[in-house]
Amino acid sequence: MYDVLILGAGPAGLGAAIYGIRAGFKLAVIDQSPVSGGQVLNTYEVDNYLGLPMISGGDISDKFREHADKLGVEFITAQVTGIETGKEPENIKTVKTDNGDYEAKALILATGAEHMHLGVKGENELSGMGVSYCATCDGAFFRKRTVAVVGGGDVAVEDAIFLAGICRRVYLIHRRDKLRAADILQKKLMSLENVEIIWDSEVKEIKGSDVVEGVELFNKKSNECSSLEVNGVFIAVGVKPVTEMFKGLVEMNEGGYIIAGEDCCTSAEGIYVAGDIRKKPMRQIITAVADGANAINSLQNALMRG
Repeated sequence: MYDVLILGAGPAGLGAAIYGIRAGFKLAVIDQSPVSGGQVLNTYEVDNYLGLPMISGGDISDKFREHADKLGVEFITAQVTGIETGKEPENIKTVKTDNGDYEAKALILATGAEHMHLGVKGENELSGMGVSYCATCDGAFFRKRTVAVVGGGDVAVEDAIFLAGICRRVYLIHRRDKLRAADILQKKLMSLENVEIIWDSEVKEIKGSDVVEGVELFNKKSNECSSLEVNGVFIAVGVKPVTEMFKGLVEMNEGGYIIAGEDCCTSAEGIYVAGDIRKKPMRQIITAVADGANAINSLQNALMRG
């Protein structure tokens, strides 16, 4: 029996673990991977986390895990298959996994969100080596270089605008002949001289040996293939929260994000949420770690109240 089980070993889960262990809770972190870090592991370099400039995604993940290990946090490698609640006498939560069942008085859900992928050749192989899913995280590493953004929604257009301020040239590749982004964003994009929109086109392959060197495109209207030389590819075709297993357990919005305020309290008693699966305006490493701390603080307050 644990005081709290934390599902997910990304920045949110590790932040919760560090604050939880220091608060005296008996806890464990459950994650399907033995390597902690979550999406951060796929980031080539991080330059916006306070005190750790120009650090690789792997190195910052290692530092987070080392901190947790130093404090004696228990880690369980297992795939969560389901959650049951309501066991008396204290509404005990049972986390079912492929490695057995675990019980706790409280849960912190921190399973993170996944970037939607194009599913093309070269995407996984060059992830972190020119393929990125976060322009604000990685854009600075392509200063004065040529990049492509894939997508047509608000995020893609915002990414292209941001990158246009630091890159020599930006191509926005969209599979349709109209953007889905807000009008104000489209007008800003169209005013930028170093941005070119490639309409009606899909990326068929991301090319490069050790780093991104270019993309192969297919124009759906002309049925023609073409090549484009770029140093980086920013994919902005959407993200999806890893919350399928929590349906019916806590309140979510239509996109599958768990509804909770800054206190990280969900609609279910004794269940908290932290990180990218929480409905919020900004999803970054620093906000994920903060969610972890807030979730533990809310748990402490709930225990003090009775």
